Amino acid sequence: QVQLVESGGGSVQAGGSLRLSCAASGRTSSTYVMGWFRQAPGKEREFVAGLTWTSDDTAYGPSVKGRFTISRDNAKNILYLQMNSLKPEDTAVYYCAARSSIGLYYTPLRYDYWGQGTQVTVSS
Repeated sequence: QVQLVESGGGSVQAGGSLRLSCAASGRTSSTYVMGWFRQAPGKEREFVAGLTWTSDDTAYGPSVKGRFTISRDNAKNILYLQMNSLKPEDTAVYYCAARSSIGLYYTPLRYDYWGQGTQVTVSS
């Protein structure tokens, strides 16, 4: 089992920045891919960014590419999401997810472990 705990959410004005963190614990050696998803009220869970733990390959959803950056701290088993130039449409609950098989996928169904989520609110 892998446990994921997100932090760093909050409220910010449009154009501002936030950095989310996801601390992983448990059987982290079995984690191949980690990612961030988000879900706004009444909408489906959406892929934001993903990272392959062993090769540092990354992928981004089209709505955040160029504004968000995913990164990791191997020693601390922490995944980050730096969010810049935030827009009101970025408002959502952001979830950290981990996958115990190879392959960086955009669909949440491919991920095995999830955090509880952290709220990000961007005001105009």
